[in-house]
Amino acid sequence: MTFTFDPQSADCSGALARLGALGFTEAAVAGRLGLEDLNDLQWKAVPVYRQDRLADRDALASAIDLFVLQGSLEARELGRLFDPGTQGALVRAGILERAGALVRARASVYPVGSTLIFSDHAWAESGDVPRDQVMYVGTDSRWLARATVRKPVEASLDLCCGSGIQALLAAAHAGTATAVDINARAVACTAFNARAQGLANLEALQGDLYAPVGARRFGLITANPPFVPAPAQAVDFRDGGPSGEDVQRRIVQGLPRHLAPGGLAQIVTELGEREGEPLEDRLRGWLDGAPMALHILRLRVHPAQAYAIGHAQGDDNPTFLASVGRWHANLRAQGYDRIVSVLLAFQWSDDPWTRVDEALAPARDAGGELEALFAAQRLARDPGLRQRLEGGRVALAGPVALLEARALGMRVPPTTQARLAAQAMPVEHPLAPLERDLLERMDPEARVADLLAAAAAAGLGSEAVLDALVALVRRGLVRPA
Repeated sequence: MTFTFDPQSADCSGALARLGALGFTEAAVAGRLGLEDLNDLQWKAVPVYRQDRLADRDALASAIDLFVLQGSLEARELGRLFDPGTQGALVRAGILERAGALVRARASVYPVGSTLIFSDHAWAESGDVPRDQVMYVGTDSRWLARATVRKPVEASLDLCCGSGIQALLAAAHAGTATAVDINARAVACTAFNARAQGLANLEALQGDLYAPVGARRFGLITANPPFVPAPAQAVDFRDGGPSGEDVQRRIVQGLPRHLAPGGLAQIVTELGEREGEPLEDRLRGWLDGAPMALHILRLRVHPAQAYAIGHAQGDDNPTFLASVGRWHANLRAQGYDRIVSVLLAFQWSDDPWTRVDEALAPARDAGGELEALFAAQRLARDPGLRQRLEGGRVALAGPVALLEARALGMRVPPTTQARLAAQAMPVEHPLAPLERDLLERMDPEARVADLLAAAAAAGLGSEAVLDALVALVRRGLVRPA
């Protein structure tokens, strides 16, 4: 590394304040680059962004080019972006480097909502990625940030903190926020960010997962661990051993000792999936019988072949193909048919449950939606719910979109899925025919007695209708009115 994040170096809070005043937010940067989501940013499209989207060189365009696209600015253009004092602070901190007539950034600034995070560049400038590279703010980081339930907690813990993004966000609703990473440079980067943001309630500790926090418990635990099942450990913030589970297994195993009563743990990761082995069985095994509710939100599925090709490297065809072979051979040795991107949630529960959903990746803050799913699951398990439904009314939890899929040219009944419309993280719910019929009879609500009468006229018993209503309540599509 050519520089070290030093939290004792020059104060960069002025630079963040200036970027904030320019409107350097996640939504604004994405919009300026013509992207629906900043996760869609592509390195190969950098020349297009500059020519088509940043040709008007106002201060925001200069900031995006310098801190997002890893470009260089002339001194005059930098002067329109930062005053001399702010420039000097960034140079003393090692963030800016002068090279002749040009100035470049040696770290990126990642907007996450309106929060700004310093970290290493997303795109390596040359050669291999150094072992102590700090994880950039990428897709997984944003997914976890958007899905985290933002409730006041006494203490939060972020494991494998990297730049500190999750701890920095948690510091806004936690009495104390603790960030841990085994990489000393990542710990320094987190402390650097905490100083730049003026956060006095964040501590950054170096160590192996839970070791630095002893026996402490936390109301919120987050983690974006190394999870890639790699044939060789090449990138420490990414690779989780041949199985991908070397770190994430130990994080889950430690939850019963460190999650406070009433607390929530949320992890973004990838898990290799084998035929006939549900992911929930593996996770339950890691919990070793701890009475916790477990929610698995499946976001993307990557076939093993595509995953191997996507991770292979090589500057020429023979080298690249050999790399594909190594990656695919490792996945086969693990028995993985596919790799699944997931958001995991763990909660203590007197009545433990397991729930698996499929959803579109969160496009904006979705913590409230996730919390509503947990509440719906608990309500559906209430022994008194059926009696309450039978004598009352039911209503749609919100506008519901129905999607029907048909197999062209085949005599296969169509399948129907439902999801709440206008959600940041739409969850896809498969529907049985009776469940669909009940949904269509609520516009937006109905008396259960009327639904039972209509079902009886069609030869259906009341138990089948109540079973279907409970299933709809559990999915969060319907609520007792």
